Amino acid sequence: MSAGFGFSETSGEELFANVCQGCHMSDGRGAAGAGAYPSLVADRNLQAGGYPVAVVVNGQRGMPAFGAMISDDQVAAVVNYLRTHFDNSYQDAVSAEDVKLVRR
Repeated sequence: MSAGFGFSETSGEELFANVCQGCHMSDGRGAAGAGAYPSLVADRNLQAGGYPVAVVVNGQRGMPAFGAMISDDQVAAVVNYLRTHFDNSYQDAVSAEDVKLVRR
C-alpha cells in the first residue's frame, strides 16, 4: 500500500491496482452509483498519449488531480499501462519527459 502523501508503486499495473481501480474497477469498465466513473475499455480518449497524462496530472471533472502525489515516471507508467490493457493497443509509449511538458 502507499504510505503518506505520495505513491510508492512504480509499475503501471501496481498503480492501477492500488490507485485507479477503486473507481474504474479491476476490469477497467468503470462504475455508476454515487458517481459516474468512466470505462477505460477500448477508450479512444487514450489514443493521444498527452490526454491521459493531463488527466492524471491535473484531474478532470470528478477525478482528482494526482500531480502532486505522483512522479513523472509513475504517470508515464500508469498511462502506458492503460494504453496497452483493457482492449487498448496504443503502442506509442509516453515518457517521463512527456509528463514534464504537461506539468509546465
